[in-house]
Amino acid sequence: MKLIIQIPCYNEEKFLPVTLEQLPKSAAGIDEIEILVIDDGSTDATAETARKNGVKHIVSLPENSGLAKAFIAGINAALELGADIIVNTDADNQYNAADIEKLIAPVLKNEADIVIGTRPVSQISHFSLMKKILQKLGSRVMCWVSSAHVEDAASGFRAFSRNAAMQMNIFDNYTYTLETIIQAKAKGLRLVCVPAGVNEDLRKSRLVKSMFDYIKRSVFTMLRMFVIYRPFRFFAIISGLCLLAGTAVGARFLCYYYTGGGSGHVQSLILASVLLISGVQTAFIAVLAELLSINRKLLEDIQRRLKIERIGNG
Repeated sequence: MKLIIQIPCYNEEKFLPVTLEQLPKSAAGIDEIEILVIDDGSTDATAETARKNGVKHIVSLPENSGLAKAFIAGINAALELGADIIVNTDADNQYNAADIEKLIAPVLKNEADIVIGTRPVSQISHFSLMKKILQKLGSRVMCWVSSAHVEDAASGFRAFSRNAAMQMNIFDNYTYTLETIIQAKAKGLRLVCVPAGVNEDLRKSRLVKSMFDYIKRSVFTMLRMFVIYRPFRFFAIISGLCLLAGTAVGARFLCYYYTGGGSGHVQSLILASVLLISGVQTAFIAVLAELLSINRKLLEDIQRRLKIERIGNG
């Protein structure tokens, strides 16, 4: 059983040695542990630092492509290297490396395909009160969007079985954390959460430049993923709202019409007609979107089969 711990890096020359030093050299149920560093177009000596610290596998991206692209590049490289389990962790030593054994346990027991390390958000001293509230709120929204029980949706401390990694596709350029949760439920992958500790903050997050920017990007990501993986539900909700509003406005017009005041409320009739027509059209879009979604699933299945033929299924 081979475990590969991947670390996406962007200008982490200073903190990478600290992270590498903490990583486990052995784990129960694991025969081999290897480290994979993804150098996301760093302008410092991140790659050289990784080599000096004994890292044999380094994926170098020609330019800074963002965390999501670095993550999926690492997943694909780890599969090529024959990983049975892939653990993703941060280069700034945010997560307690000793919990990796706890993280991979459900995968080893065949109880999960994806495992998320849940941080004790309310107890993290360097998180502001607003950040703690937004983290919890975001996780609740993600639970509703994905129909999966997730306690810490933003956590990047994750373990993937080979089967799960084979099926990962990342469309978002910002982060992989939200998209992989929605994908897990949509693809029938088993997702569980386990408690994970955190270390002292070594530097400020590069992903969260400001709270407003993070909220804006996260909301857009969730909305986009909802459209991609739950298209029928998304458009059906819009259709239902339009039909409901159109029916209410139309009923209001009819009420006035039969009481003798309809002539002064022609605008209501026009609005009701527009809403009802929009609702019907959106219902047709929902059906078409679902058909496109089925086509996407078929293409993803073909993609997975091609991967198996090329690199094997472990």
